[in-house]
Amino acid sequence: MGQQVCMGAMLRCTFGVAPASLVVLPVNGVLTGTPAANIMDNKPFVNILPFGMCQSVSNPMVAAATAAALGVLTPMPCIPATAAPWVPGAPTVLTGNMPALNNSSKLMCMWGGVIGIDVPGQFTVMVP
Repeated sequence: MGQQVCMGAMLRCTFGVAPASLVVLPVNGVLTGTPAANIMDNKPFVNILPFGMCQSVSNPMVAAATAAALGVLTPMPCIPATAAPWVPGAPTVLTGNMPALNNSSKLMCMWGGVIGIDVPGQFTVMVP
């Protein structure tokens, strides 16, 4: 069983250089000490904060900076581009009428990064 993810969880992107914190607004009405997350907590700059610098050459800003540096990878500021919900979540546990977010869920960035959960924000509530 996985751990339920809540406000303050630490996230990591495969192309980011720093971790970021998950922000969960208290609209779902479910608390694990702090607001519990569901798979729809995927909005850039609302739920998903920047991961420092981005190193993905699929990111147009990184590609342009790398081309200007004659092919030397040049990281640029991270601007998360997450359009799809977290997968897979915990389909048997609903938080705000959507599957709850567990610590094994992943979120895909349009620039090729995979966002994972390093620390779920709490360690007492388990979800399947």
